[in-house]
Amino acid sequence: MQHTGADQRGATYPSLADKRVIVTGGAMGIGEALVEAFARQGAEVAFVDIAAEAGEALAARLAPGARHQPLFERLDLRDLDALRSTFGRFERTLGGIDILINNAANDDRHTIEEVTPDYWDERMQTNLRHQFFAAQAVVPAMKQAGGGVILNFGSISWHLALGELVLYQTAKAAIEGLTRSLARDLGRSNIRVNTIVPGNVQTPRQMKWYTPKGEAEIVAAQCLDGRIQPSDVASLVLFLASDDARMCTGHDYFIDAGWR
Repeated sequence: MQHTGADQRGATYPSLADKRVIVTGGAMGIGEALVEAFARQGAEVAFVDIAAEAGEALAARLAPGARHQPLFERLDLRDLDALRSTFGRFERTLGGIDILINNAANDDRHTIEEVTPDYWDERMQTNLRHQFFAAQAVVPAMKQAGGGVILNFGSISWHLALGELVLYQTAKAAIEGLTRSLARDLGRSNIRVNTIVPGNVQTPRQMKWYTPKGEAEIVAAQCLDGRIQPSDVASLVLFLASDDARMCTGHDYFIDAGWR
C-alpha cells in the first residue's frame, strides 16, 4: 500500500499544535497527506473535497488517537456560496482560522480544439477562482488572530510546458501571480502567502497518466532519483506553515526533485 501521509520520523513543529487549518481537496492524494500531516502535528484540521466517501473515510481513519478529530465536509469549490458558508461553519466550530492550504485542482487533459467558452470558465473555476475566494473568506479571521498563513498550490507543468494542459497551466501560472499580490496586500497584517510547486508526485491519479516508460523518463529528467511522494510535499508544507518560516512570504517553493 502506498504511504501518503507525513513520515512519522519527520520534524515536529511545536508552533503547529492546536493551529486551526483548512485544507481544500483533502480527501485523496497530496491532500490526504496534508490532512494527515497536520493532524499528526496536533493541529485542528478541517478539510473539504468533492469526493465525499473518501473524505469521510479519511476523517474516520485519523480520528483514533488524534489530538483533535479532523472535520470533513463535502464541498464543490466552484459553488462560491457553498464555499463561504462551509468556511464560516469551520471558523465557528474551530474558533478561528490560522492556516489555509489551497490544494484542490483537477488536471484533466484536453486539446486546444476541444476548448469552448463554457469549458474555459469551468476550468478556471476548478483550478483558480476558488483559491482567491477561499483566501478572501479566511482573511478576516486571520487578521483578528493577529496573522496567518495561506499556501496556494501551483504546478511544475506550466514551467515545463507539458502537452494537452493549456487551461490547467494557464490557471496554475496565474496562481503564482495571485500569491505575490496577496503576500503584498496582506503582509502588514502578518499573513504570509506562498506557492507550493510540486513536480510529478506519485499519486493514484497521476499514475493513470503514465506508463512505466513514462515514469522512467520523468526520473531521468530529474536531478534526483526516485519518485516524489505526497509525504514529501507535506513535509514542505508543514515547514512553510510553521513559525520556523516566519520570514518566508511571496515566493514559489518547488518540490520537484530538480525536474527540468
